[in-house]
Amino acid sequence: MLRKFKVSNFKNFEKDFELDLTNTNGYEFSKSSIKNGIVNNAIIYGQNGVGKSNLAFAIFDIIEHLTDNERNENNYRNYLNAYSNDGLAHFYYEFFINSKVVIYEYKKSDYKTILYERFIIEGEELILFDRIKKSKAIVQLKGTETLKTEIVNKELSILKYIKNNSNLLVDEKNKTYLSFFTFIEQMLHFRSLTENMYQGTDIGSVDILENIIERNNVQEFEEFLYKAGIECKLGITSERGRNTISMNFGNKQFLFTQLASTGTLALTLFYFWYQTIKEKQKVSFLFIDEFDAFYHHSLSALIVEKIKETGVQFILTTHNTSIMTNDLLRPDCYFTMTKKQIRSFSKSTQKELREAHNIEKMYKAGSFNVE
Repeated sequence: MLRKFKVSNFKNFEKDFELDLTNTNGYEFSKSSIKNGIVNNAIIYGQNGVGKSNLAFAIFDIIEHLTDNERNENNYRNYLNAYSNDGLAHFYYEFFINSKVVIYEYKKSDYKTILYERFIIEGEELILFDRIKKSKAIVQLKGTETLKTEIVNKELSILKYIKNNSNLLVDEKNKTYLSFFTFIEQMLHFRSLTENMYQGTDIGSVDILENIIERNNVQEFEEFLYKAGIECKLGITSERGRNTISMNFGNKQFLFTQLASTGTLALTLFYFWYQTIKEKQKVSFLFIDEFDAFYHHSLSALIVEKIKETGVQFILTTHNTSIMTNDLLRPDCYFTMTKKQIRSFSKSTQKELREAHNIEKMYKAGSFNVE
């Protein structure tokens, strides 16, 4: 699980911007939203332009140099903060993996170039590579004693290099090290605003409707749409030699994409990913930006409940306050974000919040202003 994340000198984040998922309260309701003392279900609110999308890009910067998964390089063109002094973006992650606290931090001069990496398990520094000061890395993992640690290629992560070129001995530290990679490789970020963009979990480029058919999920998809308030009869038809989904009216078939509204298409995209999310050990961490931009508020609540059922740790961003209720999550799982900081509702007020409080009403009244 992700415990903490901190970034500076990246996009709109000039100084340290920290998301702390460990700063929870002992509420006796919505307990499933907290696991191991860490927020498992988070929803972030904030005005336009505060950097909610950039926060997602910052968290998922890690997949570029540690995995071979899908990434969206176009979103990282304006990489460094405009007021950058040292020319380095700094990323800091804390994870809870194999019941151990794992810290990974690194510095980059651009999306590809890595100049500093540090890896720690339970307070013990196991890997350090400061390319600015030294040409060799310090590696303390068992099985790397004869490994060459002088790497000229600045686009090659020392962590990924060790994973691919070492015969690591089987011990708890190395197991956690490899589990760390598994977690990163299974992270998923997607959104459906001006584009259907995703990065993280690698499935390649596929046709969404064809994929639903291949998984034999057309009937389940129809039931999913029905629960979302969309009544339709789905079938399978062919277009240009490829299978696709149709909407059926008696003996007449129409292409699904011809009749589906913008909201239904956005919901289809969610269902496409939901198939993967609900499969055990397929997604470790999920970030959906503006997850309900095209949804009715009742549908938004349904989507949150569906993701909660999977057990995956997730962060959603939205402007929809109607789902701001203790029946869905709890005050330490709702976050308010400005350009300078992000804090949970429970840490943004002096009031003692209870289950009966109307936190939507309090939010609109300005009770959770963090500045």
